[in-house]
Amino acid sequence: MFKNYLKTAWRNLLKNKGYSLINIGGLALGIAVALIIGLWIHDELTYNSYYNNKDRIAQVFQSQTFNGNTGTGPAIPLPLEPALRDGFADNFEHIMMSSWTQQGFLRVGDLNITRTGNYMQRMAPEFLNLEVIKGDRDGLREINSIMLAESTAETLFGNQDPIGKTVRIYNQYDLNVSAVYKDIPFNNSFNDTDYIIPWDHYVNNAEWIQNSKDNWGNNSWQMFVQIADNADMSTVSERIRNVKKDLNEDTAEFNPQLMLLPMDDWYLRSNFEDGKQVGGRIKYVWLFGIIGIFVLLLACINFMNLSTARSEKRAKEVGIRKSIGGQRSQLINQFLSESLLVVVFAFVMAVLIVLLSLDGFNDLARKEIAFPWESPLFWGLALGLIVFTSLLAGSYPALYLSSFRPVDVLKGTFKAGKYSGLPRKILVVLQFTVSVAFIIGTVIVMQQINHAKNRPVGYTMDGLVQIPTFSEDFNDKTELMREQFIGSGAVVEMATSSSPTTRIWSNRSGYTWEGKPDGFQEDFAWTEVSVDYAKTIDLKILEGRDFSRDIASDSMGILINETAVAYMGLENPVGTIIRDSDEEDPGPDMKIIGVVQDMIAQSPYEPVKQGWYVYDRYNNFSYYNLRLNPNQSASQSLATVERIFKDNFPAIPFQYDFVDAEYGEKFASEQRIGTLSGIFTALAILISCLGLFGLTSFVAEQRTKEIGVRKVLGASAFNVWNMLSKDFLKLVAISCFIAVPIAYYVMNGWLQEYPYRVILKWWIFGLAMLGAFGITVLTVSFQALKAARQNPVKSLRTE
Repeated sequence: MFKNYLKTAWRNLLKNKGYSLINIGGLALGIAVALIIGLWIHDELTYNSYYNNKDRIAQVFQSQTFNGNTGTGPAIPLPLEPALRDGFADNFEHIMMSSWTQQGFLRVGDLNITRTGNYMQRMAPEFLNLEVIKGDRDGLREINSIMLAESTAETLFGNQDPIGKTVRIYNQYDLNVSAVYKDIPFNNSFNDTDYIIPWDHYVNNAEWIQNSKDNWGNNSWQMFVQIADNADMSTVSERIRNVKKDLNEDTAEFNPQLMLLPMDDWYLRSNFEDGKQVGGRIKYVWLFGIIGIFVLLLACINFMNLSTARSEKRAKEVGIRKSIGGQRSQLINQFLSESLLVVVFAFVMAVLIVLLSLDGFNDLARKEIAFPWESPLFWGLALGLIVFTSLLAGSYPALYLSSFRPVDVLKGTFKAGKYSGLPRKILVVLQFTVSVAFIIGTVIVMQQINHAKNRPVGYTMDGLVQIPTFSEDFNDKTELMREQFIGSGAVVEMATSSSPTTRIWSNRSGYTWEGKPDGFQEDFAWTEVSVDYAKTIDLKILEGRDFSRDIASDSMGILINETAVAYMGLENPVGTIIRDSDEEDPGPDMKIIGVVQDMIAQSPYEPVKQGWYVYDRYNNFSYYNLRLNPNQSASQSLATVERIFKDNFPAIPFQYDFVDAEYGEKFASEQRIGTLSGIFTALAILISCLGLFGLTSFVAEQRTKEIGVRKVLGASAFNVWNMLSKDFLKLVAISCFIAVPIAYYVMNGWLQEYPYRVILKWWIFGLAMLGAFGITVLTVSFQALKAARQNPVKSLRTE
């Protein structure tokens, strides 16, 4: 019986090739979008699945409150480690300190490379579930050892066995390779860990770290933990909440609160607001999940609309089948079989579309998703998707077509009924409601991105280059390098800074000044810079002056930004003395010598933070900032800069970044989401248009004789076009009036997450509505004009 159903379904598909192509093509696009989005969501939800004990792994986060504003982040102080080991040992399997992931210069012989890695404590290989393929799994036991990722080891040593060989790092320390581990997979938090160096090496070779062992105010490190087997994550988190506040009175005024952020939340739920977890990338998972469902729904609507629209064509078939004893259940099975066949063909085509587009999608989404050929789960879900889509797309046509009365059909008195087209109209309205809402949402997302991109950054990025200087080799050579760079003609100005122009790496508090309110809890972005920093990056001086080489007292000088002036409540900031409030070991007094324009160094979607630019007295710089000569090509200037760099630092690889490219990375995540949303929106519109095209084609075919009569009686092509188009345009108009308030509500709520955001304007909604009407007119007009230009003699000659 089922074979007969399929054979009949196949004949119907071949008999109506045009409708079959539209049905299968539309469904294939919908299923392809659902598959790609499903693979993307799976990749997002399985982030960090590489780790065996991920349900018991967490990172220690800290919340601190400054003047009623609570900030939360993963930076913690060194004394917290012994405090947790001594007071809460039973709660933890492992407690692991780690530096921030940073660039390192690795050298073997004449080969110099740059890779990213961490200083970590001895349990790191077990904690990170490293697959050691050569050497000792306890590879961080010796203080002068280093563990290398497989790809890094191959780059440094080729086919040689690296175990026991020496790697020079930062051109300062010689470390022995103790182990090689397989590269950590792409979709997890430690995938950029190309090497690991013992924590003890880090501490023993940095005096400032040793001096911070009892300093609860220096939050410069990370801590990862694995809770004990019999412990509960939330319970342990609550137990350690007030450890810092209880053990250190100096920081108690900021109400420090500790918490454990589970590994499952690092990637998807790492955003905090006023000390509370408020989500993160999980919102994009929900967004694309909803998009995938709606796009698939649009494709199913096409199938339902075209099937029911052709009901009168199938009415006689239903009548004959019923008259010879066919049961309604058999007819339902017949139509569901047709639906199943269409969906199977569409699924095969969808798989081909996914395979062809997956590489491009990965490049766009910055993923490494592979098609899961060998996954039983995927094929199980795929089978479920086929069955679900078959039932969703075929159930209404099957129930509707099987309900015809055979007597009426065979007597020729069958009429579809006054309201028979109402379900189709409702479905068309639903289609275009979704499409218009998608258009509005995509436009607003791109508007928000461009709004932030066009925000004045406060300095000039064009021709500004950063060179990392993470080695003691750079100490005491700043003036020499500046003279050589400028003297070459490739660079017009140079200065150093302790953090990149596009980031804030340090925040400070604990200072007083005249007029500071009692109880005021200050928090400043802190950047140490050399003379000519403002001149190099073209940062405008609004009051006072820049640092000068000719004024010795400028070594105690600072520049502050506009936001800091208002934050500190200063009416005449220049000349204000800033004092360290540390009673035991106060630093020297500093003097404000100038006020600079606000510059964006954090998120372009956030207000500028109050910032100090302090004269770098102790060579704490991490970057050379170079302004390239605008009168010659950048490639020519960089070639000269590289030659000078290598002449002075032959053992360090030359590396640079354009500041405008680094700044552009701040928009990367939103840009990708906006681009993907735009693509999916375009596909949703295409699917809707396919359905509209098919419906228009059918209506034109159904009314062929009517059109012929009208033309004989003098109707123009415009009259015929208007007759066929107006009903569809009415439906699109209804869709627009439904979609606009829904889109406004959803997108306005989304924009509330951004303090610096675009204002929703009427033209955005007007443009989306106009676009929907334009698309409808273009889609309908093809078939309408084709019908209007047809010779009426051909359509009427059968009479």
